[in-house]
Amino acid sequence: MTSNYTVTVLGLGAMGLPMATRLASQLTVHGFDIAEPRLKLAEEAGIATFATAREAAKGADAVLLAVRNGEQLNDVLFGENGVASVLEPGAVVILGSTVGTEAIPATVEKLAEYGVELVDAPLSGGPKRAGEGDLLIVVGASPEAREKAAPALELLASTLTVVGDKPGDGQALKTVNQLLCGVHIAAAAEAMALADALGLDQAKTLAALEAGAAGSFMLSNRGPRILEAYTEEGAEVLSRLDIFVKDMGIVGKATRAAGLAAPVAAAAEQLYLLGQAQGLAAADDSAVIKVVAPAKRTKQ
Repeated sequence: MTSNYTVTVLGLGAMGLPMATRLASQLTVHGFDIAEPRLKLAEEAGIATFATAREAAKGADAVLLAVRNGEQLNDVLFGENGVASVLEPGAVVILGSTVGTEAIPATVEKLAEYGVELVDAPLSGGPKRAGEGDLLIVVGASPEAREKAAPALELLASTLTVVGDKPGDGQALKTVNQLLCGVHIAAAAEAMALADALGLDQAKTLAALEAGAAGSFMLSNRGPRILEAYTEEGAEVLSRLDIFVKDMGIVGKATRAAGLAAPVAAAAEQLYLLGQAQGLAAADDSAVIKVVAPAKRTKQ
């Protein structure tokens, strides 16, 4: 890996900025975000920022997208200020977001008109792990496109799993992953709400659960933040609740299209939707406990 390889990161939010910072440790990184404060933070991290996405993408070997959904994906690439037309033939677009499989075929077809391939590489692990190169990334792309994207992906991932040779395979596996993550967070919130309702010390309960068969990554990761949900400031926002509204919606579409019943996933989706309706959309997803138990009980 050398600094001669240029990656453009479009979207310098909670995940995009630490990824850009990590990449900049060994590669040339260009960055763009519509929010001026995020651009300033990127500049302070030593990342070259640009006034427009198109300027940032010119000459890049790879463009890493941290977008919210399929509509944003299409707009960033092919909209009025889309970057696809300024990319050199042979460049790759790395899609790190979870957008579902529906948007992928049209994106692949349109990019091919510019001689550009899509590397479907949804990732997970959170901002801290993104900055440390400790992400789980699942990849669906041609061998040639994977090779072109390798300098960036290998810097970001501690676990890099090739799911298949076509874009869409990564999104499919990430959909399965998000079903489990969404259910696990909701289950952790219910468990901690029950502990409180039974008069147990939640912190001690969490520690005990983590040490036993009921432990999970999401319980350990979200558990401490769940306990902060009722504080005045709430938990630090590391993963917005409305991200799981989006992701569980993708899960629901996929299960219905497959003719598969998924009642547990559907129930979890309703909790996130209720949280969004109650004004918790921008809160950390651990705040879903406040849907189950709107107020923390006080000891008698």
